[in-house]
Amino acid sequence: MQDLFPDIDEWGPEKVVVVSDAKTGMKGVLVIDNSARGMGKGGTRMSPTLTVGEVARLARVMTWKWATNDLFFGGAKAGILGDPAGPNKEAVLRAFARKLSNEVPREYVFGLDMGLTENDAAIIQDELGDRGAAVGVPAVLGGIPYDELGVTGHGVAEAAMTILDIHDLETAQASFAIQGLGAVGAATAKRLAEEGATIVAVSTSKGALLDPGGLDIPALLALRATYGDACVEHYGIPTSPLGAELTTNADVLIPAATQDVVDVDLVSAIKARFIVEGANLPISTDALDLLHSRDVPVVPDFIANSGGTIAASYSMDARYSPFRPDLAAVFRTTSEKISANVRTVAEKSSAERLTPHRAARALAQDRVRQAMLLRAGRGHDLR
Repeated sequence: MQDLFPDIDEWGPEKVVVVSDAKTGMKGVLVIDNSARGMGKGGTRMSPTLTVGEVARLARVMTWKWATNDLFFGGAKAGILGDPAGPNKEAVLRAFARKLSNEVPREYVFGLDMGLTENDAAIIQDELGDRGAAVGVPAVLGGIPYDELGVTGHGVAEAAMTILDIHDLETAQASFAIQGLGAVGAATAKRLAEEGATIVAVSTSKGALLDPGGLDIPALLALRATYGDACVEHYGIPTSPLGAELTTNADVLIPAATQDVVDVDLVSAIKARFIVEGANLPISTDALDLLHSRDVPVVPDFIANSGGTIAASYSMDARYSPFRPDLAAVFRTTSEKISANVRTVAEKSSAERLTPHRAARALAQDRVRQAMLLRAGRGHDLR
């Protein structure tokens, strides 16, 4: 892993733990960004291109995500350098969990991110012998499998519908392009289609599907269940090059795949009137500024995709409970918090002439700073 020393500022990171295991070849990292409002909580991803800097950036997103939703956990993120489809994934996961047993679950609780599934969370929980070690475990183990349930995508769709409503537009009259058909993108597409929206473009790693008349989302999701990313190749129309979904004609663009997909050079080709960030960090800072100057509202990632975070907060409460969690409450709270946050940020952005990201960050930073001031005697730096 490169980039071993992420940038340090007044907010963090507080702790970076880099671990390895010679027997399995495991290389991993945990970044606890800021714990002023509570213990570190964030997802764990597995990627063959993972860097410490990437995990640190994502940990910072979690700091703002928890604070924006006014939930009392701190920003953190973990990652493993490796192939999530590799044959020794379980051994790598177990080694990673063991190496972080000093931090888990006292300072950090494992969650799900790119490359990990509910079954992987169960493996981590089993390795550490503690129901408190991970959230997102299968329901049969008492968890809230938020990826399987599509809670994050449910929230992204809520964010999209709210930004349209703010501008007096109906979801059923709008068109959408979604980059990525993983857990988040698929659940987003499913809910939007159920609300009457027209999905004119989707993509997976195998290419993009474009249809101005609207794609048959139930049929496509059924193909996804059988073929995975190759579902686009079995849909029955020619695929377009990956990236075409970003610049197609659509009212709302939802990048829900990975970070750093929209830069300044791409902005001029984007035709969408609104952008909702389903993925973490999909748009560069300079591109966000340019989109703002062109009056293209962007719903920030740590607002739009916080459904998994909200579900994780319920999971944290349920870790040692003998009762099954209230899933209806999870979805209801996700919709309420995200819709309220989208409206608050839109108002602040307009009133103070800030980009939505800066407006949202200002709200989060105020809450974190207040906590840091109250805990200044406990090692929280206020440079």
